[in-house]
Amino acid sequence: MQTLAPKNKTLAAWLALIGGQFGLHRLYLYGWSDLWAWAHPAVAALGWWGVERVRLHGQDDQLAWLLIPLLGFILAGTALTAIYFGLMSPKKWNAMHNPAAPATLAGNTSWLTIGAVVFALLFGTIALMSSIVFSFQRYFEYQVEEARKISQ
Repeated sequence: MQTLAPKNKTLAAWLALIGGQFGLHRLYLYGWSDLWAWAHPAVAALGWWGVERVRLHGQDDQLAWLLIPLLGFILAGTALTAIYFGLMSPKKWNAMHNPAAPATLAGNTSWLTIGAVVFALLFGTIALMSSIVFSFQRYFEYQVEEARKISQ
């Protein structure tokens, strides 16, 4: 039987922040058979398709209105995951991801972990607020357009 290397909290936080839209943090923690790891790139690809539709068809493309926020929400969600990993206590981290070796240093918090949390706060806030603003802006512009049609 092969012993698995302990899972490092700092590495998991940075993977969630940098490669979260590809599900790299979930692949690192749970392996290739994790279905949620494969859902991340699928949702992100839909969001990127929405960005491409805006580039090709302009801002009036209604399908892009639905797709672009998916990208923002997956980026914000993975930033939140990085924050969760970074702030998790070493005892809880080791109980969840290193049950065979509870005394390892893999769950300890270092300055690199805190750096991941700080960047995740910054990046996640930008992604979430941009997605919300984009969604509401497009929705209200659509409502104004429909009101103009009715009033004529």
